[in-house]
Amino acid sequence: MESEPKPEKEIHVEKESPVKDSDPNHDSSQPSQVPSADHDSGTSATGSDATDAQPVSRKVHWSPELVSECPAQPPNPYVVSDPAGNNAKISVKDSIDTVKNVLGRWRRKVAEKSKKAGDLAGNTWQHLKTSPSFTDAALGRIAQGTKILAEGGYEKVFRQTFETSPEEQLQNSYACYLSTSAGPVMGIIYLSTEKLAYCSDSPLSYKSDGQTEWSYYKIVIPLHQLKAVNPSSSTANPSEKYIQVISVDNHEFWFMGFLNYVGAVECLQEALRSQTV
Repeated sequence: MESEPKPEKEIHVEKESPVKDSDPNHDSSQPSQVPSADHDSGTSATGSDATDAQPVSRKVHWSPELVSECPAQPPNPYVVSDPAGNNAKISVKDSIDTVKNVLGRWRRKVAEKSKKAGDLAGNTWQHLKTSPSFTDAALGRIAQGTKILAEGGYEKVFRQTFETSPEEQLQNSYACYLSTSAGPVMGIIYLSTEKLAYCSDSPLSYKSDGQTEWSYYKIVIPLHQLKAVNPSSSTANPSEKYIQVISVDNHEFWFMGFLNYVGAVECLQEALRSQTV
């Protein structure tokens, strides 16, 4: 597969997202890294680089070619700003050692039962390792699952998060990360009968007039605007898998750390084929 990574009111940009060109197929001599998102956007969804407010308990080193500056590009029409409310941050208390041990034991037990279960465990492990903080990723995924259940399922959350038409139906959703210049952002990809959309699980912080503001990171691409869906993996570490999404006007987004990578690839490629028939 080719792999040249780069990554309320939808479709029209209110402010852009911080993204830079990158390549996940990096040399094995470099530390583990994550590719940047859309090659064409140059600013954050709210006007400055978004950064995760959660404490980082694991160090992530970035390759020089992944953080090299790109020439200024036109605004990205698919990135949407969505300010968060006062209760956006979720307070969690847990031990990183406890989380690692529990998930480690669970992964080993499930992998022994079958290849399919082993793939699920491996995807879960890779999903959690993609985040700079293993604990934050594990607890964040639990919190998001609780939210989905409390609000009545993915269909309702999708309609609350994005503008939808009455006849629009959600087809699938996939937990993953969006690659940005600020690092991987945990969220969910939604595929409906009309659009491909993404929303971060938690709001990201940014500075505005000297004050810290919070905004959810959203992407909305109408299906007729999809140009390509390209799966790929790191040559140095094949377990690191990516999906590159390209719009007809050549904006690129990179997603990784899928809990169901194969299912996401098949679903997105089928959506693309349905638009070209």
